[in-house]
Amino acid sequence: MTYLSHDAKVQQLIQQIVQARQDKSGIKLHKGAVSHFVPNPYEGKSNKRHIRTQGLNELLSVDTGQRLAVVEPGITFANLVQATLKHSLIPYTVPELKGITVGGAVSGCSLESMSYRYGGFHDRCLEYEVVSGRGEVILCSRQNNRDLFEMIHGSYGTLGFISKITMELLPAKPYVHMHYHTFRTLADFWAFLKERCEKSDYDFVDAIVHAPDCLVVCLGQMVETAPYTTAYDWLRVFYKSTSTRQEEYLTTYDYFFRYDTECHWLSRTVPMLESWPMRLLVGKFVLGSSNMIRWSKRLSPLLRMKKRPDVVVDVFIPARRLEEFFGWYTETFRYWPLWIVPYRAPQHYAWISDEQQQRMGELFLIDCAIYGKPNGEEGNDYSELLERKVMELGGIKTLISRNHYDAETFWQIYSKPRYLAAKERLDPDHLFPDLYEKFQPSHYQPTGNAHVGIKIS
Repeated sequence: MTYLSHDAKVQQLIQQIVQARQDKSGIKLHKGAVSHFVPNPYEGKSNKRHIRTQGLNELLSVDTGQRLAVVEPGITFANLVQATLKHSLIPYTVPELKGITVGGAVSGCSLESMSYRYGGFHDRCLEYEVVSGRGEVILCSRQNNRDLFEMIHGSYGTLGFISKITMELLPAKPYVHMHYHTFRTLADFWAFLKERCEKSDYDFVDAIVHAPDCLVVCLGQMVETAPYTTAYDWLRVFYKSTSTRQEEYLTTYDYFFRYDTECHWLSRTVPMLESWPMRLLVGKFVLGSSNMIRWSKRLSPLLRMKKRPDVVVDVFIPARRLEEFFGWYTETFRYWPLWIVPYRAPQHYAWISDEQQQRMGELFLIDCAIYGKPNGEEGNDYSELLERKVMELGGIKTLISRNHYDAETFWQIYSKPRYLAAKERLDPDHLFPDLYEKFQPSHYQPTGNAHVGIKIS
């Protein structure tokens, strides 16, 4: 196998982009890893030129003195964490699924249980090397091309291709001591969760709501030694254990990917897959987020038989309105578990419009993650109901699943002036899709279900 330097791989990428510009075909990126966009069984074939970037998947350097890593975008967090832990270092935020790539975490603003302190993964990135739609290599940081740097995260790959990332690293210990605190009322749960976030006395804070009267705060502290360890990479089911255990120890690596085996709890959609006999028999072939996403794509013809796809989405609610959201969710959605992740953004993000930032009103948000809510009920599209409620409360949702926005509403949430200014500099010929074009509702309405434009007053 011929080894290519990073610069040689970037030149290959540029050649592909130049060819696509000549063809005027637009491009579709293939990064060699599983895409963590929610699979759309109705998506048609694309005539765009396929740009292959799977070679850009290496850890280029680790500076233990300055606690910095330089990586290519296609490296997965599983591989990155394995490498940095050898130096007793970790990224400041590690998304919970093994196959998420560093480039994807920047483009989609990934978060996890360290986000109550540090925000999203992108908030500890220092520099991006970006290949533009014209094949130029542009370095973006808070000191150089800051306007572009602040717009790259949250752009979902519509401005250019990130080819190299410089990030900060955090000192780590080999084990995580977990504590699970169960509450019977939202008021007690919320008071305790807020206190932990304010005191910042644990390394990791998140929560799982198993039912309106079973709310569990999950606290983790990195430690040097452990009397035992528990692993959730095959036979055991992590999310279920949180309602029955009070404490346990995991290796730091296993802690980060504790949700990967079930892809949170999507494994339960397959009959018997949470049982020991079935997991023992086929678990190695079907469990894990990457396996499940691959299977969902293979089974897409069957998924088309559903009236609508299940609801799989993260929504960010201003903390002061969590109780209001939870009351509505309990009455309207009635779907559990609900994953709760506190998120403190260090600043207002440039890609969010000024008026949306005013509606949000604060930088402390609560990610409420709904994974697998059935959505075939006549007369109620729960995906659309959720989107409306999030807007009403001044929140924001991820775009990686079904969207119902009309263009006017979309650009009230996302900053059209700042996005178009970045687009003009990085991709003036529109080789990459426009942000709204990439996520417009027509991609998700194949059966003629009602599409209602949603306006924000």
